[in-house]
Amino acid sequence: MRFRHPDGSTVHLSYCTNMHPAEDLVGIIAQLHTFAGPVRRLLGWPLLGVGLWLPAPVARLLASDARALGLLRSALREEQLEVVTLNGFPYRAFQAEVVKGAVYRPDWLEPERLEYTVDLARVLHRLLPEDAVEGSISTLPFGWRTRFPEGTASADEPMHQVADELQALARDFGRPVRLAVEPEPGCVVETMDAGVRAVSRLAVPEWIGMCLDACHLATQFEDEGVLDLCDAEKVSVFKAQVSNALRVNESDRSWLKDFAEPRFMHQIRQRDGYGEDDLTEHTGESFDPQQEWRVHYHLPLDQTERTTQPELRSTLRALVGGPSARTHHLDVETYTWSVLPGADRPQSAQALTKGIAGELNWTADRLTELGLEPLR
Repeated sequence: MRFRHPDGSTVHLSYCTNMHPAEDLVGIIAQLHTFAGPVRRLLGWPLLGVGLWLPAPVARLLASDARALGLLRSALREEQLEVVTLNGFPYRAFQAEVVKGAVYRPDWLEPERLEYTVDLARVLHRLLPEDAVEGSISTLPFGWRTRFPEGTASADEPMHQVADELQALARDFGRPVRLAVEPEPGCVVETMDAGVRAVSRLAVPEWIGMCLDACHLATQFEDEGVLDLCDAEKVSVFKAQVSNALRVNESDRSWLKDFAEPRFMHQIRQRDGYGEDDLTEHTGESFDPQQEWRVHYHLPLDQTERTTQPELRSTLRALVGGPSARTHHLDVETYTWSVLPGADRPQSAQALTKGIAGELNWTADRLTELGLEPLR
């Protein structure tokens, strides 16, 4: 779906497909027919944005095989879908039985990460709608912290290489595809504040900026004020991921065990900054039960119980509710549908379709409240 901002620019709304366990092109095309198309029809929208996640082997295939790319483009056209952003954070197997720390490898110290990102850029250039101004690719925040004992400077060379590649592709295709670094708890860059400073130091603002993930922002107890730092440092938010975190306020927190699951990392943060890396290994012994905790656990946007939805509303207001849009790519990212506890977990494709549509409808309503006009 597209929205006209009062400043005259277009804001694209999409949902991220990394929730679907497809590892080859056949599976990715099938998920468009099984989920994305039905979501669009359920919403009654003329066009639906999908923030595609492409595993590395598929990205390589699409970047080098015109026939394979043509099959994907045909499916997108048939289902009336558009692609202006790709999720380049997970490299492969993001819906494996156990993902955990594997999602951070390869990182920006390994050549495979650069190769994968350039493949994604080549693919996105060929998928962008003719009237799209730009494309974006979100990527991991350099890598997990233990891999970067000297900080982000050790990744300067590959980051400058990718900026050069993006610039060359923009010359070839006539418009830019940009890289958006996505801070995440536990990584060498786990806050937007640190991310903005690291990206600013790279000094390639046309090609490398930020991806603001609202779940990660809330988990770290950051707020929309970090956008003022973006403005001050002249670092753009090329993409924002619309997402809720899990809020923990009750004195009895035994219910948290229902959210501990083996697939994904669920980092925990306390308001005073103390944290642990994964809910699965959480004992709670070092935490203060009188303080609010937040957990990196993407919960449906229209869910209000134990979520950071109020913070998400404020973040959206700061991103696109002002006189000018601070980002033009909003991607709904709830990749945890398959591990939600109890009755919240969809038991069929139809139930998941309804859940995705509900999140998109919730977000569209918020954008309309902020003065953006749906383009139909």
